Amino acid sequence: MSKPTLARGTRDFGPDQMARRNFIFDIIRQTFRRFGFQPLETPALENLSVLMGKYGEEGDQLLFKILNSGDFAAKTTRSDWEAGSRQLLPKITEKGLRYDLTVPFARFVAMNRGTLAFPFKRYQIQPVWRADRPQKGRYREFYQCDADVVGTRSLLCEAEIVMMLHHVLRHLGIEGFTVKINHRKVLSGIAETIGAPGRESSLCVAIDKLDKIGRDGVFEELSRQGFSDDNLAALRPFLDFEASDGFFDQLEKLLAGSAVAQEGIADLKKVWEMVDGFGLEKSALQPDITLARGLSYYTGCIFEVKAHHVQIGSICGGGRYDNLTESFGVKDMSGVGISFGVDRIYDVMEELNLFPELYNEGTRVMITNFDDEAARYGLGVLGRLRQAGCNAEMYPDSSKLKKQLDYADRKNIPYVILIGSQEMESGKLTVKNMKSGQQNELTIDEIIELFIKNQ
Repeated sequence: MSKPTLARGTRDFGPDQMARRNFIFDIIRQTFRRFGFQPLETPALENLSVLMGKYGEEGDQLLFKILNSGDFAAKTTRSDWEAGSRQLLPKITEKGLRYDLTVPFARFVAMNRGTLAFPFKRYQIQPVWRADRPQKGRYREFYQCDADVVGTRSLLCEAEIVMMLHHVLRHLGIEGFTVKINHRKVLSGIAETIGAPGRESSLCVAIDKLDKIGRDGVFEELSRQGFSDDNLAALRPFLDFEASDGFFDQLEKLLAGSAVAQEGIADLKKVWEMVDGFGLEKSALQPDITLARGLSYYTGCIFEVKAHHVQIGSICGGGRYDNLTESFGVKDMSGVGISFGVDRIYDVMEELNLFPELYNEGTRVMITNFDDEAARYGLGVLGRLRQAGCNAEMYPDSSKLKKQLDYADRKNIPYVILIGSQEMESGKLTVKNMKSGQQNELTIDEIIELFIKNQ
């Protein structure tokens, strides 16, 4: 018999881990609702016609494709197999696991636009799958928590994303973070200004590696791609550019010759003004003209969040997209969204020891079981506790006290109610605090009042 194993890039989550994950989910969900977003779910499976071509060539390669049911190879020929994956793929697979939540959301909007109230604000908390190489902070199955607004080009949406990011991370206890922001039009303007118009995709792929390979590495990569020495010399001031007071004035001068860049800068300035209008204290918002992500579909502002003091990549990301629903036959449906990477946030909080010590969504109180008579009496107590909203359970077997207390201790149950003959006769039950060891004799009404007060 083979030893059971997990697929690479996937993980199990036990009760303690799930309690912590739910702590994260709850705060994110509460924040989304506070900002007016409505819940949505879409299927794990999508037609490949929906997914393919939305994430660039690299993204298409990372899609998990699902073989057609039955004899998937029945309609193929020897020449199909010899021709390679591009010709073979459409004949053996029609569906795939979703790569993110944004494209399925765009598909949903296109299919239901006649019944939705626009602007449509939705949040979605579901797993996604990517056939990526597993490593620290990168998994093949992971949860995303997305919030998107479609049907408006108002920059108020971008400003509210900035506010949501601060609200969520600070309520999770993550104080050290940076919300980086850039604009696709600024990137296009940089390409124009250095004499390489229309080549912003190649330029940005290299620039996005600046933190990993350094400025010299970026220049080497661009040189291999055919950028001239003059292009690279003109790029140098942008790679040396740092956010400081007067940032926008400096950037306007650097990109004075690019009309499209000026549009992007104007958008960024407007977002800054709105965030200031919200009265955000100790803003972690920081402009970063080297930030380049989602170039295959982002058309406006781009966001990325990095946590400090950990060796983990971005924990949140998003941006403005104007053309995503166009591939589904719906034009002029601009949207903007953000995605929280729960698995990376979990790793950050675990590494920085930020989870609340006493956070526990499990049993709050356990009732002992010494014999049939005590069990019958305990059932009434159990019912009263649950009706009062307390998470409660009774030990299922008549056993020695030590065994029952060991069980409660292993499950981190904070209180145990001991019911013996004396307790049944007096109506005062012994309540044991498992952490301090202190015991008190209380009536059931007093016990309920205690737990309601401490919830």
